[in-house]
Amino acid sequence: MKKHFALISMALLTIGMAACCCKQDTNTINPPKHIIIVGFDGFSAYSVTHGAEMPTLRRLMVEGAYTLENRSVLPSSSAVNWASMFMGAGPEIHGYTEWGSQTPEIPSRVVNSDNRFPNIYGLYRDKTPDAEIGYFYEWEGLKYLVDTLAMSYCQQVSMNEENPYGCTLPAVEYIKANKPNLCAVLFDKPDGTGHGHGWESKAYFDMLTHLDGCLAQLVQAVEEAGIMDETVIVVVSDHGGIDKGHGSKTLKEMETPIVFYGKGIKKGFYIPESTMIYDIAGTLAYMLKVEQPQVWIARPILSIFE
Repeated sequence: MKKHFALISMALLTIGMAACCCKQDTNTINPPKHIIIVGFDGFSAYSVTHGAEMPTLRRLMVEGAYTLENRSVLPSSSAVNWASMFMGAGPEIHGYTEWGSQTPEIPSRVVNSDNRFPNIYGLYRDKTPDAEIGYFYEWEGLKYLVDTLAMSYCQQVSMNEENPYGCTLPAVEYIKANKPNLCAVLFDKPDGTGHGHGWESKAYFDMLTHLDGCLAQLVQAVEEAGIMDETVIVVVSDHGGIDKGHGSKTLKEMETPIVFYGKGIKKGFYIPESTMIYDIAGTLAYMLKVEQPQVWIARPILSIFE
């Protein structure tokens, strides 16, 4: 019996040591100094394989790592999914449960010193007080889903006939002038076009082509800033759509692209993991060397790294 106990103890010790080694090895990448997040509201994965002309996005896919099978949380609508993307957890935990949530409908399981559920921007600010963090957005609802006090610079810019490029140009100037460590540029389209004309309409695909031009300008800004060699660009979306709506349980509404491109990212790599939208926060935290809070359920997408 004692011999068996000793063998079991030794086995458990070996497993424990292996687990510790694995834990120590989970963040051994040489991290990027800059991360640029480009988000398109309502950008469906279905559109990428069914006619969207997006040469810049496709170049980043070919020269980076990507998936077209990332899933949103339910409901497949905006605020709940942007919140999950930045907060590393689902609505059952962070409490933002509806299309236009501005405050949690159910109490957040944990809150920080600003009385908010922990989000990647606030966590990164706490870890790196001197970091340059930018946040550009078009839909007003996005200001309620992050810790705006963590931002070095925050600006809402609308896309309209007078300003067809929306937040592109202010973000371009900011990137070139400030070389941010972390910057999000979040577009309100193609969601509005999908609602107005349909997620498989010519107008929707034309809008994606237009937005691809905005993406191209942001990539060029990173190059002109002289920081491309130290940057990872991440292209994301909150949900897709079907007919003229979203929010339900079809894959056309739930599946979105994720693209990673830049320093330390594999090239031409299709992500094999089953990813959820909150895993984006986990992957950002991994690259930023930010420790995930216990309340997060995000898993960093480790396969993308060289």
